[in-house]
Amino acid sequence: MEEIVVLIVGAGPSGLATSACLSVHSIPHIILEKEDIYASLWKKRAYDRLKLHLAKEFCSLPFKPHSPDSPTYIPKDMFVDYLDDYVKTFNIQPKYQRHVESASYDEADGKWRIEAKNVLTGGVEVYVAEFLVVASGENSGKYIPELPGLDSFSGETLHSSEYKSGAKYESKEVLVVGCGNSGMEIAYDLSNYGVQTAIVIRNPVHVVTKEIVRVGMIFSKYVPIFIVDIMAVLMSKILYGDLSKYGIRRPTKGPFYLKATAGRAPVIDVGTVAKIKSKEIKDFKHVLNETGMPKNDFPHHWKGEKNLYCCGLSRRGLFGVSMDASAIADDIKKVVTEKLNK
Repeated sequence: MEEIVVLIVGAGPSGLATSACLSVHSIPHIILEKEDIYASLWKKRAYDRLKLHLAKEFCSLPFKPHSPDSPTYIPKDMFVDYLDDYVKTFNIQPKYQRHVESASYDEADGKWRIEAKNVLTGGVEVYVAEFLVVASGENSGKYIPELPGLDSFSGETLHSSEYKSGAKYESKEVLVVGCGNSGMEIAYDLSNYGVQTAIVIRNPVHVVTKEIVRVGMIFSKYVPIFIVDIMAVLMSKILYGDLSKYGIRRPTKGPFYLKATAGRAPVIDVGTVAKIKSKEIKDFKHVLNETGMPKNDFPHHWKGEKNLYCCGLSRRGLFGVSMDASAIADDIKKVVTEKLNK
């Protein structure tokens, strides 16, 4: 059994950022990561053409801004290099291939008991921590629904996290299910390789550009969200016109409001809409469904009871990760300091 002040679950950007903030405060901690590497989503399960959808000023982790000469929208490989440098700078050393199986709070001594399976040895390790931070991320798991006939489908079926490039599907027919950012960009990439591509558009979505999002995020610091939404929707209408005839319908609520309250991000267009309009990408089907993600209790989402925290689940991307990590570390420092002064 190992005792520690803070235990962090997950070594993605959320866990790394929390670790760095705690290190700055000289608070002992460990990170348990189920994979064999940190930032596994970025290093193992990101498609080749991926770039950060937000401008770099909104995507830096605490205490380390992106370099001035880096592009505004950072490519995947450059962001991975940034994470590598971040880990070296703060000497972050996660314990890998640890699957956390349970976490329980002991009311008697006011501490968390965490059990994790060591995949390498097969044994179960027990940790006791005063503070527990859940930093497993919003996109850590994949989900493929059980569809009638899918088990007998003779073609290839894969999740977006397993997709790398459209090169291997050249001259084939591919159906992309889902019109979120991954689905729309994968459809665009497939089409660029001459793949006969169709996409299922199930829910109403806002379609915007990276520039519209950047302007909106800047303005949101100074004006109410509803004004930002009016601006964003107006710019989108001017740029794209009425997309309903192509199966793309706008939600009744604004894009920034939906992101803040329900975690539903707008689709950031990389050229997919033009291909849908030209019928290079076909709209396979659309079903209007206003049901979105559960609402999040912002801005107090990161702190639970009994020294339990979560980082990176605010549905605000890397910008939210930095906010969460700093807030968690500051709060833990406050609690630790108060105990020492008693």
